[in-house]
Amino acid sequence: METNQILETIRMVEEENLDIRTITMGISLLDCISGDVNKTCANIYDKITTKARHLVRVGEEIETEFGIPIINKRISVTPISLIAAASGTNDCIPFAKTLDKAAIALGVNFIGGFSALVEKGYQGADQALIASIPEALKETQFVCSSVNIGSTRAGINMDAVKLMGETIKKTAEASDMGCAKLVVFANAVEDNPFMAGAFHGVGEADCEINVGVSGPGVVKRALEKVKGESFDVVAETVKKTAFKITRMGQLVGQVASKRLGVPFGIVDLSLAPTPAVGDSVALILEEMGLESVGTHGTTAALALLNDAVKKGGVMACNHVGGLSGAFIPVSEDAGMIKAVENGLLNLEKLEAMTAICSVGLDMIAIPGDTTAETIAAMIADEAAIGVINHKTTAVRIIPAKGQKVGDMVEFGGLLGRAPVMKVNPAKSSDFIARGGRIPAPIHSFKN
Repeated sequence: METNQILETIRMVEEENLDIRTITMGISLLDCISGDVNKTCANIYDKITTKARHLVRVGEEIETEFGIPIINKRISVTPISLIAAASGTNDCIPFAKTLDKAAIALGVNFIGGFSALVEKGYQGADQALIASIPEALKETQFVCSSVNIGSTRAGINMDAVKLMGETIKKTAEASDMGCAKLVVFANAVEDNPFMAGAFHGVGEADCEINVGVSGPGVVKRALEKVKGESFDVVAETVKKTAFKITRMGQLVGQVASKRLGVPFGIVDLSLAPTPAVGDSVALILEEMGLESVGTHGTTAALALLNDAVKKGGVMACNHVGGLSGAFIPVSEDAGMIKAVENGLLNLEKLEAMTAICSVGLDMIAIPGDTTAETIAAMIADEAAIGVINHKTTAVRIIPAKGQKVGDMVEFGGLLGRAPVMKVNPAKSSDFIARGGRIPAPIHSFKN
């Protein structure tokens, strides 16, 4: 590497908040199944702690050797509803506690996969797992949960949408942090390295390493150098910057893969903000010429950003996957928080932005008295955007117990803080009560 490239990378790390957001080891639990739940849990613990025993150490060695911060070391596993069903039990709490015990033993930041895939209906232990989510997230520190309720090929399971609205309410009542570790998806992907929605799909290798990059601050700094230039120049600048960021992610993934003795899976190109000053997706959009994120033009700016990031990343790495785009979690982005506080960004605009970004309504605090039916309707809207546009969408909503619009909810760490946002007061209860399935769109029929 030439001297100027080395110096550029050092500057990105020290001044522009460049980091690897996560290295996530995906582990299949299918070979842990037995007819006895206790034996299955013992097998799960043994496999996770064996496969990932060097994950944290290797991550720290790479950080030191290359001078690149790796913020999180995480694990994702096979959706637990599949394991519970094959183990002949409807009690999923022992599995959650086993995952948490393994995470504590290994020193990882999170472990994902307390999950169910119900886009077309329930089977096995799906309903039992969903029913256990509030208690599971209350009783564990590091376990993350997700439920996929729709897909472009299957449509939207509105019975599951209703159930997840109720589950989010119960989770919020059970614990303050539970909802921050719970995601409801449409078109969930099997190789997502980011929490809280990561799980290890049944089509993946037995064990693999997936990498999630970051770098909103780097992109913003690059755009500061092209003020007033055309959008052609803006797109090219973002693309070149994303190329550099992704190259670094691929390097880390390949080195980690070799040292851990497991295959390298994918690099997720997502720009993931943090509460740190300057590490904001909102500030990138404002650097393009918006007075504030949330104003007219925001969705167009986000479209340019998302597309250019994907184009640059795909050129840099053969194996791109996960969610790959720009994240817009309100609580984790200082620019988003400021826009909400100033009354310039609302739920309706955020929903429009989710038609473009790589996930959906993420880390948004709403009044604690919001009904389960209204939350379910939010999930249905997001699922519709994902299903119709053949993209992943998600909802990670936090009903803030005892809080009203304008109050601030503190989560701490990378989860940041969230102003409680106004929710449309008109009811959706009769709509949600219909149940059944919203059919798959006509363009899903491609065979």
